[in-house]
Amino acid sequence: MYTVKEVAKLLDLTEHTVRFYTDKGLVPSLQRDKNNNRIFNDDSINWLRGSKYLKKCGMSVEDIKKYVDLCLEGGSTTQERYEMIFKQKEIVLAQLEEIKLMAEYITNKEKHYRDIINQVIPDDTNPAHWQNNKNGNPSCSSVEDKMKIAH
Repeated sequence: MYTVKEVAKLLDLTEHTVRFYTDKGLVPSLQRDKNNNRIFNDDSINWLRGSKYLKKCGMSVEDIKKYVDLCLEGGSTTQERYEMIFKQKEIVLAQLEEIKLMAEYITNKEKHYRDIINQVIPDDTNPAHWQNNKNGNPSCSSVEDKMKIAH
């Protein structure tokens, strides 16, 4: 049996997060000692670990709770759980594509600055000196056009 502090350290979570997850019902196998302190066995650690991973994948605590409840209902909910995981996978993959664009943008921007420092091109990075055109700073414009984030 493990304490909140031990589980937090084991799973690299804060004690607050462990308590929050248990209060939200994400650890159905949670037990309490005679002083009403949370105590964890291997099953409850597995529930917490699963919740941690789903949260890292961007799933809301409410959706994780629904997932936990479906797991407890058993095999008849496999399709519904699959659909939840599939939906979250699609969200994560879209975020990955956005991150790839950000990485391409910042890599191009770093190269642009390196070229300026090495005096290969003039410094055109000051927005006060940009012409009033659609793209502003011409460096990285193809990536900027694809990205949905502010520059």
